[in-house]
Amino acid sequence: MKFVTSNLLSMYSGTRIKTRKRNIAAPLDPAAFADAVVQIYLDNAGDLELIPKSIESSDLNFSRYGDTFFEVVFTGGRTQPGTTKPDEGERHPYSIIDCEPKREIILPSVIYIQKILRRRPFLIKNLENVMRRFLQSLELFEENERKKLAIFTALAFSQKLSGLPPETVFQPLLKDNLVAKGLVLSFMTDFFKEYLVDNSLDDLISILKRGKVEDNLLDFFPSAKRSAECFSEHFTKEGLIPLVEYNEKKTFEVKLKEMKSALTTQIAEEADITEVIETVKQKVKDAKLPDIEVVRVLWDVLMDAVQWSGKNQQQNANSALRQVKTWAELLNTFCTNGKLELELIYKVQMQCYEDAKLMKLFPEIVRSLYDQDVLAEDTILHWFRKGTNPKGRQTFVKALEPFVNWLEEAEEEE
Repeated sequence: MKFVTSNLLSMYSGTRIKTRKRNIAAPLDPAAFADAVVQIYLDNAGDLELIPKSIESSDLNFSRYGDTFFEVVFTGGRTQPGTTKPDEGERHPYSIIDCEPKREIILPSVIYIQKILRRRPFLIKNLENVMRRFLQSLELFEENERKKLAIFTALAFSQKLSGLPPETVFQPLLKDNLVAKGLVLSFMTDFFKEYLVDNSLDDLISILKRGKVEDNLLDFFPSAKRSAECFSEHFTKEGLIPLVEYNEKKTFEVKLKEMKSALTTQIAEEADITEVIETVKQKVKDAKLPDIEVVRVLWDVLMDAVQWSGKNQQQNANSALRQVKTWAELLNTFCTNGKLELELIYKVQMQCYEDAKLMKLFPEIVRSLYDQDVLAEDTILHWFRKGTNPKGRQTFVKALEPFVNWLEEAEEEE
């Protein structure tokens, strides 16, 4: 044939003719997407068993309009950009916001979302986006709508909704204006109550830790009510006694740690003993610390400050006895009765039991505390005869026997 196409000529000549590619982009139309999802809800009369099947068989672009999808799930339709207000377009009456604020009504929506996320795990980021936006805009919702969001959130964590990060939920709530209006406290109260229906306090604390709010639960309270007393009063009234007890223990541990830190610094700096005593008294007063805990902390701090030798028993003994003698007045100030003195002996017993290099020092330390008038004779004899801590007791009783015999002989002579 005389006719040769240009393509054929180019092939034989070794050259290529570039063809222009048409870049056809899908239209950015979230409104049409929202209307399509709403129609699926309407066609299935809100049946959350049937809706996922219709969604699965559709050709909707979820990767592009994930946020819009969850807006429809939560509010029944598309919301205006950056708000929670309804936008133009179709709406359905089966949303989370439109249902009753009851767990048995909201739970099917959580399970439904779980099904969607299992098929399309990339949508978890869109769920995070929408929840973050809604939680940062709590003031735009009605009170019962906020309650529904709290119930949904609790059930989502309870059902372990496809790895929804707690930090995504809790951190957006800590906006000053939301906290000041009491909206955050109300939301978290509903959340706590709902979550603890099916889960333990330990489970709740685990979520709070992952959300990075475990150590600052008071931040959910308006500034004027940000106190341990208000915390206890509020959650006791709401029936959340385990949470109150947990927070009291947590607060107590923090204050005890603060006292230990302050004491450690003063002793390391060899502060005057009267100054150290005043520090302890002030900490005890401010934190309302129990006397028995104070005695435990004092002994721990004093012994932690000792420069222990690895193998030299005599050097260890000298260091421990020197520390007892130096700070005897401090111990004396707070070991004010037999019960506290007995607790001090138990602390010495446990330390000597747990640290092999101190095992043989028990009788020497007890005797030194007696010589410095920290321990009374009656307390030592009570421990010897009726002590209840079994850790190393048999060994320590035998080691202390010569000293006890001496005490009893001296008592008889008197």
